Amino acid sequence: MSAQTIAAKFRVAGEARPAWAGRPTLWGSGFRAIAVILLCAIVLFPFLIVISTSLATQDQINANGGFVIFPTEISFQAYEQIFNGGVVTRALLVSALVTITGTAISLLTTVLAAYGLSRTGSLFQKPLLTIVLLTFLFAPGIIPLYLMVKQMGLLNNYWALILPVAVNAFNLVIVRGFFMNIPKELMEAARIDGAGEWRTLFQIVAPLSKAVIAVVGLFYAVSYWNAFFSAMLYLNDSTMWPLQLVLRTYVLQSTPLVSDTLATLPPAQSIQMAIVVIAVLPIVAVYPFLQRHMSKGVLTGAVKG
Repeated sequence: MSAQTIAAKFRVAGEARPAWAGRPTLWGSGFRAIAVILLCAIVLFPFLIVISTSLATQDQINANGGFVIFPTEISFQAYEQIFNGGVVTRALLVSALVTITGTAISLLTTVLAAYGLSRTGSLFQKPLLTIVLLTFLFAPGIIPLYLMVKQMGLLNNYWALILPVAVNAFNLVIVRGFFMNIPKELMEAARIDGAGEWRTLFQIVAPLSKAVIAVVGLFYAVSYWNAFFSAMLYLNDSTMWPLQLVLRTYVLQSTPLVSDTLATLPPAQSIQMAIVVIAVLPIVAVYPFLQRHMSKGVLTGAVKG
């Protein structure tokens, strides 16, 4: 066999693509499109019902058995009643305050702790890292956590919703692993230029870690926004309840949350679905911006060592 024949065989083998990397057929593309459309419909259909029911009148709800898919007459009475300065409006402000403050504190403490644990030779690095990893195996439990919050004097205080969960061990390990993958040459170059640890962290490490910081920030924000059990444990005053606890009380106990300020009260189902829309909308609205920011962070962090 000549050298030209062998080279031709290797060339054909290199150009041949595997079956999963081949160009899809027309039937395959159509099947994928139909599957994607069906999955999107399955996911979006419950949201359509929730939004439509929140905008429906009592007659439409009664005619459709409690849930409306396409309302023939749109009514905003449920939203007007909710945002009329009542319980839901106050709870929405509480949830926003706790989410913004808690996410900022959690991100700051997580980034600082992860940077310290990622630096070889830091003070008490190994013992502290061992303690963090042990929290995956041994959870404190509800009663010890409640006693700790009570001993610190945080009962019926908004800080009880933030400080006990300010640092999540899982998020800390993720950020630490990302910091350890940053090229050490950048750290050494910054040290040669006279940069200290604080400047290295906030001017070099943090800009290169936008992706992981955005992901962890989203985790913290969703956790704070959806938390209701801690508020149920630590907040005795119902006027201090966040939105999720108010929603739970209304859905499970059918407790009236609005005052009789309108001549015609909106249906109970409309108010319930309107509260669900308000509870879900902030996270849905923020996520696309964080998604774009995470993509930029990944490109920024692609540094050649």
